[in-house]
Amino acid sequence: MKEIGEKLKETRESMGITIEEAAQDLKMRASQLENIESGNKEAFKDVFYLKMFIKNYSKYLGLDYEEMIEEFNEYLFDFTSKISIDDIKKAEKEQRKKAKKIKTVKISSPYTSEKKQQKTIPKFLIISGILLLIVIVVYMVVLLVIKDDDEVSNTIVSNEGVINYEFA
Repeated sequence: MKEIGEKLKETRESMGITIEEAAQDLKMRASQLENIESGNKEAFKDVFYLKMFIKNYSKYLGLDYEEMIEEFNEYLFDFTSKISIDDIKKAEKEQRKKAKKIKTVKISSPYTSEKKQQKTIPKFLIISGILLLIVIVVYMVVLLVIKDDDEVSNTIVSNEGVINYEFA
């Protein structure tokens, strides 16, 4: 890993690019590039992200990124092949313990699983809607009654018939 980082650093410096410029262009933190260049893989939580960063950084510097990824894969294989079987079994046990503590996932068939309750409209929204509808209907009725009263007040009944007139 250190050889990969040194190659990237030498190439960057020979091009006259600062680590901050490279980080800005790659939309990465300068500390991530510094960790790659120093060969500090422990700074990365996931080797797949590290691999992606190396690939992008290699492309950015105009290096053969496939060759760099191949070098990284070889390093990774050498590193992981040195882990003993006992260490792997121990890590698996710890992982199982963590999984039990976190939450067990229940897998079930759609035929045997309980039906999920469908989302319903809260009662207060239904009641509010009904009340609003009643208020609107009452308001419309009151408007019609007032309009009818205005027409009646503008009507004069005489011996000759009904006369409608409007006041200005």
